[in-house]
Amino acid sequence: MLSRVLNRHHAQVVGQGEQILVLAHGFGSDQTAWRHQVEAFTPFYRILLFDHIGAGQSDMNAYSPRRYRSLYSYAEDVLELLAELQLTDVIFVGHSVSGMVGLLAALLDPARFRQLLFISASPRYLNDPATNYIGGFEQSDLDALYASMSANYYAWAGGFAPLAMGNPERPELAGEFAKTLSAIRPDVAQAVARVIFQSDHRADLPKLTVPTTILQSNNDIAVPPQVGRYMADKISQATLINIDAEGHLPHLSAPAVVTRTLAECFIV
Repeated sequence: MLSRVLNRHHAQVVGQGEQILVLAHGFGSDQTAWRHQVEAFTPFYRILLFDHIGAGQSDMNAYSPRRYRSLYSYAEDVLELLAELQLTDVIFVGHSVSGMVGLLAALLDPARFRQLLFISASPRYLNDPATNYIGGFEQSDLDALYASMSANYYAWAGGFAPLAMGNPERPELAGEFAKTLSAIRPDVAQAVARVIFQSDHRADLPKLTVPTTILQSNNDIAVPPQVGRYMADKISQATLINIDAEGHLPHLSAPAVVTRTLAECFIV
C-alpha cells in the first residue's frame, strides 16, 4: 500500500538497477510524457515518476493557491518524495519549470542529488532590459496569455499546444499536449502559470554546486537560446548541449535524440 506522500503525487518507482533517475514533468504535462525515456531506461535504472500537485492523477485536494504560490513548494514536494523513499544521490531530469524546481531542491538538500539535467528550462521568462537579459517575453505578452486563459481556457489550450510543441507536420503531438493541458482544472492552470512565468531564479543559479547539464532545443517558444547560454554561464558546474530537436517538449517530439543525449550525459 502506497504512503500518503506517494499517493498524493501518484508516484511510482519502475525499472531496475542501482542508480535512481527522477523524471519531473513540466507545466501542462504529467508523468506520461516520459514514456519514451522510461521504456529506454527501465532495464538499467530505477525511475521515480510522479505528478506535480494539480497535474495528472495527483490529489487535487492537496492543491491550494496559498501553498503553491512559489516554486519552493514544488521543490519541497520533491524532497518529501525522496525522503519518503529514502533516496539520495539521484539523477534528476527536469523539464521546463521542473528544471528550477530541481535547482531549488538541490539548494535545499544537495546531498540528495548526484546530477541535474534541465530540458527546456528557464530561470526567468520575462525580458529584463536593465540587465540585458533576454527571457523571451514582455509583461504585455504574459498579460495577454493570462487573459486568454481566463476568457476560455480550453480554447487557449488548443491554441497554445501547437505553438509550444512545434513540429506542425505532426499534429498528433500538439493534440497530446492539448489533452494534458485541458485535463488541468482551469483555475489551477491559471494560478500555476502566473507562478511560473512571473518567477525569477537567476540569483539562485550561482549557488548551485551540483553538476548540471542543460539541453536546449531549437525554436522553443518559451525558452530562447540565450537562456540556455545564460544558465551555463551562471552555474559553476554546467554544460550546455544544443540538441537537434524542435519546440518546448523535445522528449516527446524527438524522444530518441533526448534519450540518447541524456544517456551520454548521466554521471554514474
